[in-house]
Amino acid sequence: MKKFIFYFTLLSFMLTVGCQKTEENSPKKELLIYCGITMIRPMQEIARIIEQKHNCTIKITKQGSGALLKSIETNMVGDLFLPGSESYMKICLEKGWVKETVDVGFNRAALIVQKGNPLAITADLHNLLNKNYRIVLGSAENGSIGKETERILGRIGFYQQAIENALYLTSDSKGMVQALNKQKADLVLNWYATALWEENKPFMDALPLDDDIAPPHKLILGLLTFSPYPDIARSFLTLAGSEQGKEIFARHGFQ
Repeated sequence: MKKFIFYFTLLSFMLTVGCQKTEENSPKKELLIYCGITMIRPMQEIARIIEQKHNCTIKITKQGSGALLKSIETNMVGDLFLPGSESYMKICLEKGWVKETVDVGFNRAALIVQKGNPLAITADLHNLLNKNYRIVLGSAENGSIGKETERILGRIGFYQQAIENALYLTSDSKGMVQALNKQKADLVLNWYATALWEENKPFMDALPLDDDIAPPHKLILGLLTFSPYPDIARSFLTLAGSEQGKEIFARHGFQ
């Protein structure tokens, strides 16, 4: 009898250890998030919280929102999508690629100049037509800031003239940040939040625009219908849309 108990205990121990090793060696679940470049910082902060909570890995791919949308359409993989403009989320909802959404903050455009505004440029969009300024703008074909530029200047009636006056167009907000950093531009129309980042403050200043000219737009995070880990993705969605999540976004300029 004692011998039987010994072997039974040994077998139970071996099975327990074996299960533990299997769990330890099993790969972590990896989530994929598509994120517009400007919102990468708050998304990374929330991702770290979710990774610890669910013992998972979160990969965030950042590009212009237009490029991200094309990637989603082509590959049909991933868990969450945060574009810089509502228009991209509207497309996803219409096509059935997103099944749940939450609002996480607001995005708004602003004129941004070199630090200290050495040319004394005013917060007037007509300055984008001034041939004495080196101007860089976003492309409406690739990113959310380009679409917002088209919308804002189109309402005023000189979008095409501003595009023609620009030195060149960038695919996303990062390109305009680089143009100011490398002193290739005197004036850009970019997302306001980029001027609040600590690494950008030494070389740029924002010139806020009136709400009736450049109104704040909702930032909408969506859960993709083909997510292989909807429970974890929904946990991320819930946190991002909570007071804690919105406070994180607000600290990064999306308030």
